[in-house]
Amino acid sequence: MTRDIRLTLIGKPGCHLCDDAREVVQAVIAEVEATDAGGRPVLEEQSILDDPALAERYAEEIPVLLVDGRMHAYWRVDAERLKAALLAV
Repeated sequence: MTRDIRLTLIGKPGCHLCDDAREVVQAVIAEVEATDAGGRPVLEEQSILDDPALAERYAEEIPVLLVDGRMHAYWRVDAERLKAALLAV
């Protein structure tokens, strides 16, 4: 199912909560078969270690999941809540 939606997971390498969040997000994406118009996955990952502005904004909240640029969750991602958000688009 093609969705006009963009998910951004902000974290950093070695963060176990980030790893957990990635697994939840990837599982939900697979379940709802979310891809962009080009058939690519809708998830982009960014590291606070690569961007000082991200580090300043999100260092105490990672992992952070943005849905279309708006904060959807931080620290933990709830699979059912994310699924509902994706299906509502």
